[in-house]
Amino acid sequence: MNFNLFGHGEQWFAVDCGITLEQVPGAVRPTVQMPDLGFITARQEQLTGLIVTHAHEDHLGALPYLWEQLQCPVYATPFAAAVLRHKTRGRRGTLPNPLIQVEPGDTMALGPFNVEWLPITHSTPETCALSITVGDSRVLHTADWKIDRDPVVGSAWSARRFKELGDAGIDAVICDSTNALQAGHSPSEGEVAVGLGRAVSACKGRVVVGCFSSNVARMHTLAKISVKTGRYLGVLGRSALGMARCAQQVGLLPPEFQPIYAEHLGYLPPAEVLAVATGSQGEWGAALHRLMNQTHPDMSLDAGDTVILSSKTIPGNEASVSSLIEGFRARGIAVVSAEESAEPLHASGHPCQGELTDLYQILRPALVIPVHGERAHMTANADVAKNAGVGATLTGQNGDLFYLSPTPGVRRRFAEVGRLEWCEETERLVTVG
Repeated sequence: MNFNLFGHGEQWFAVDCGITLEQVPGAVRPTVQMPDLGFITARQEQLTGLIVTHAHEDHLGALPYLWEQLQCPVYATPFAAAVLRHKTRGRRGTLPNPLIQVEPGDTMALGPFNVEWLPITHSTPETCALSITVGDSRVLHTADWKIDRDPVVGSAWSARRFKELGDAGIDAVICDSTNALQAGHSPSEGEVAVGLGRAVSACKGRVVVGCFSSNVARMHTLAKISVKTGRYLGVLGRSALGMARCAQQVGLLPPEFQPIYAEHLGYLPPAEVLAVATGSQGEWGAALHRLMNQTHPDMSLDAGDTVILSSKTIPGNEASVSSLIEGFRARGIAVVSAEESAEPLHASGHPCQGELTDLYQILRPALVIPVHGERAHMTANADVAKNAGVGATLTGQNGDLFYLSPTPGVRRRFAEVGRLEWCEETERLVTVG
C-alpha cells in the first residue's frame, strides 16, 4: 500500500499509490484497502505530479480510485501505463489524465525536482529507481528492486549509472527492506527458467503453473517451455490474461507466446497441456482454487496431473496455500512447491542482505532510510547499511517526516495517516482507520 511524498519548500511530488488486500474475519473475500491521502489533498495545489515506479498492485492499484482526489499529472513507463489503461477500461475507476509515458533512463523536471528514471531489475518489467535532485542535494528512491544479471525480460542489472551517482555524492537512499532478513543474494529469473524447464519436462500429465500474474518473465519462460516440451500454453485467470495483453502491447513477450483459448485446453490430451494460472496464494475464486474444487469452466485436473507453485507464500497466506495444496493432493494431483523443490522454481524480486550491501557500497550514501517491510525488516536493513559503512540510518512509521538534506532528521507523526476501503455494496470509499 505504498504512497510516498517528497517535498522541497512548498512543493511536493508523490511516488506510487497502491492497494493492499485485508482479510476480514468471516468474509469470503479480502477487502481492497488503500491509503488516506488527506494530507496532500489538502495541499493539492502544491502537488507537482505522481510517479509510478512499476506495475505492481501495491504501487499503482489505488490510482483508479484516488486520482480524482489528486488531479495531478501521472508519469509511468509503457508497461505500467498499459496496466493502468487496462484497469480502467470499462470498469470502475478513473484513468489519470494526463498519463505521461516515460522511458527508463529519461530525465524530467517536476517543479523544483529534477528526476531521473533509473532502470533496475525486479519481478515485473520496466521497474525504475528514482534519482531526485534539488540544487546540490541528491537522493535515491530505490522502489522495489534486486540485482538480477539474467532477468529474462528487460536489461540485466548494471551498476554503471549507480557508481556514477555514488561518485557524484548521494545524500540519502530510501530503500526496499522486504528481504532484509535473508542472507546472501536472490536467484535470477534465468535460473528459474532452467528449473521450471526441468520440472515441466519431468511431468507426464497436464501441468498447471501457479505464479503471480504480474510476473511477465515467468510467462516468457513458460512460452519457451511449451514449445520445447510440445505442449499448448493456456492462460487461466482474468488478471493473468490482462497482464499478458498489456505485455504484448508493449512488446515484452516473445513470438513463442501464442496461448490457445482456455476453453480448448479441456479437449487436448493431458500430455499436451501447459497452463499458467492465478491463485498461487490460495485466493478464493482464483483459477487454482476453482481447479482444486473442480469448478473451473474450461479445464479439470485428474490424478496424475501436476500443479507447480512458482511463487513464495506471502506471510499471512500460509493457511490458504496449505489448504490449496492439500485439496489437490487429496485427489491424486501432484503439487510441486517452490519452497519444497530442489529446483529453483521462484525468484524473489527484492534484495537480500548481499544485494543491499552491494548497493550501499556502490552508492556510499550519507543516510539510509529503510522502507517497504515490517519493523523487523526495516531494522535489519538499517543494520546492513551500518555494516556497509553508511554513517546514519533512520527508521520510522507511516506519517513520519524525514529530513533528507542537508541535515538528516525526523519529525514523528508529522502527517495524519489512515486507510480507506472500497465498499462493494455502495461502490464508495469508506474510512476504516
